Amino acid sequence: MTDTRTALREAAARFAFSDTPRLDAELLLAHALGITRERLLLTLGDHAVPATFAALVERRAAHEPVAYITGTRAFWTIDLLVGPGALVPRADSETLIEAAVDHFADGEGPRRILDLGTGPGTLLFAALAEWPQATGLGIDASDAALGWARRNAVALGMADRVELRCGDWGAGVTERFDLVLANPPYIATDADLPREVRAHEPATALFAGADGLNDYRIIARQLPALLAPAGVACIEIGWDQRDSAAVLFCDAGLSVAVRHDLAGHARCLVATHPAG
Repeated sequence: MTDTRTALREAAARFAFSDTPRLDAELLLAHALGITRERLLLTLGDHAVPATFAALVERRAAHEPVAYITGTRAFWTIDLLVGPGALVPRADSETLIEAAVDHFADGEGPRRILDLGTGPGTLLFAALAEWPQATGLGIDASDAALGWARRNAVALGMADRVELRCGDWGAGVTERFDLVLANPPYIATDADLPREVRAHEPATALFAGADGLNDYRIIARQLPALLAPAGVACIEIGWDQRDSAAVLFCDAGLSVAVRHDLAGHARCLVATHPAG
């Protein structure tokens, strides 16, 4: 019988296409065992390899995202339910929450939060976990994504603090918010993407026209009327879109700063009213 260390090594070798082959293998084995990855690493020699692990390895070897296989993804301080139809949360997006936390560090925090393109609720629920006094509105054009967001609202005990609505960005929203979050599609249509992303994750959450800026153009027009006078918007951008995206929000009359992710790439536009 294969021991766990050998099983992990062999699985990781099959995941050479991944940026994190060993991590992928550990997450799948922990899932098969019904324990956390941390527990697995602390007790690695105590487990037999479950029969279900082989099937999980085959799915990952076929480039299915790990989060779709396990059904969960950790983000910020929460664990999110995810699956087909929902964009897989990325660690880079935590830059937006970090920027929001810094903005409100000297105050009581936001009372009302808007998440444009909420997907499975990634940014919205992370922010609500950070500020227990806040309530939020999440908007997405995808019924499938909103289905995951509703599951997460219940799983995280936040169903009474959120409204989830199908819509076209901020169209028809008349309220102003203390914090606006957005991770819109920003990939150019002809961009080269990993097979697992292009084949499995929803194209509507990824692609934004020939230059990747189509949705920024819409959000930039809407944002001044959605943002409270002293509020802040944190908007994710692609690593090479700092200038091209920022000018759209500046032209809309907002002041814009840039935050970088852990890799040093421009990742977040922080937009405020000039008097804010």
